[in-house]
Amino acid sequence: MAKAFGIVTCASKQTTIENLEKYRSVGAISFLGRYRIIDFALSNLSNSDISRIQIYVSGKKPRSLVEHVGSGRHYNVNSKRGRIQMLFPQVSARDSIYNTDINGFLENIDFISRMHEDYVIISPSYMIFKEDYRDLLQKHIDSEADITVLYHRVDNAKDEYLHCNVVNLNRQKGVLSIEKNQGNAKDRNIFLETYIMKKTLFVDLIHKAKKLSSVCTLLQIVDEECRNGNLDVRGVAHKGYFAAIVDFQGYYRSQMEALDIDTLETLFGENWPIYTRTSDTSPTQYFNGSEVKNSFIANGCLVEGTVENSVIGRGCRISKGAVVRNSVILAYTLIGEDVHVENQVVDKWVKITKTKEIVSDPDTPGYVHRDDHL
Repeated sequence: MAKAFGIVTCASKQTTIENLEKYRSVGAISFLGRYRIIDFALSNLSNSDISRIQIYVSGKKPRSLVEHVGSGRHYNVNSKRGRIQMLFPQVSARDSIYNTDINGFLENIDFISRMHEDYVIISPSYMIFKEDYRDLLQKHIDSEADITVLYHRVDNAKDEYLHCNVVNLNRQKGVLSIEKNQGNAKDRNIFLETYIMKKTLFVDLIHKAKKLSSVCTLLQIVDEECRNGNLDVRGVAHKGYFAAIVDFQGYYRSQMEALDIDTLETLFGENWPIYTRTSDTSPTQYFNGSEVKNSFIANGCLVEGTVENSVIGRGCRISKGAVVRNSVILAYTLIGEDVHVENQVVDKWVKITKTKEIVSDPDTPGYVHRDDHL
């Protein structure tokens, strides 16, 4: 099998996850209580036997992401031949027009050029899906295409995925263009911002993008080459669960969707573990009188009340008489006695004891800020 190294990009200006991004980058946001969003991208690469991985850290608040990834050993990367390397561009401000993935690659071009692998697989840190890159790489090689990209077919693009890009294909699955989803059609191919190409071509595109514009992105240069007919770019459809965490409502909705057992089975395969940084805490304790339905509860919790259709992070306490319904509760939060929380995202280290009811409309979920006492 041909060898490839992996790149996980964090330089997306498409994500506007209000409040949650105030404290951490998107890749470091909690998902299903015990994971971080970036865990899925890194696990895809690790499970596909890709042991050399670069993470391009950019934007504000990188500390939590750096702490979570650490040395990368918990992602089951071969310790002798593999390595997870975190690379930092000099332009770190999220709102800078120069904060693009291409400029991040340029500032670290030596690290890319020195990689011994012939191919590169690039994926984003803010999308959640399962993909075996061994199969995708072989399809790319067999097709003799210049670039292979991954897309997911949806039938609700008029109302959802408005911050994402779409791939326009011809009948032979050749990519004609990549453009912003304008919400003008319901059936679209959502671009998963995943590319496979030769390392030499990748380096050429980086330099070509810089010559085209100082603020050019990888997506823009690939689109430019497609429209001009300079490159043979092929699309491959992704099957199974897919979530693009680009806004607050999307974050909330994706976690509610992931509570479905059929969805979980497409994301967590028997031979496809999702790796994350572990926490050596005691198992969750369920007291007499507690009631839990269709929920994902992480370790270290104390549950005395009722939890329905919710995600509870590590080390939380749901007190006696409390009701948590259709909510995402991040780690180390206290829900006091007889408190009713519904359709909410509650950030870390919150204590809700005095306010007895916090209920929002399910179409516009509420948010409780980190460290707040209510």
